[in-house]
Amino acid sequence: MKYFFALLFIAGMAGCTAGDMEKLQSLGSEHKVELYSGGQLVRSWTSTGKVLNGRSDGYYFEDAETGCLIEISGNVVITRIEE
Repeated sequence: MKYFFALLFIAGMAGCTAGDMEKLQSLGSEHKVELYSGGQLVRSWTSTGKVLNGRSDGYYFEDAETGCLIEISGNVVITRIEE
């Protein structure tokens, strides 16, 4: 039975695109999240880890500085911080 799950995992990974693999690798990484309006930087945060898509057009994450849940939408740039 454990071989079945290993095979299932490998088959699932084989179907991932490069973008999917990048998303999987970034799950525990900090991210810089920037919000722009009219081409100007309005606000920026550092996430504690994942930045997730909201149910609509936004994103949500935990702010590293305050520990608060931040939910934003608009012109957002998300950059993984390399360790």
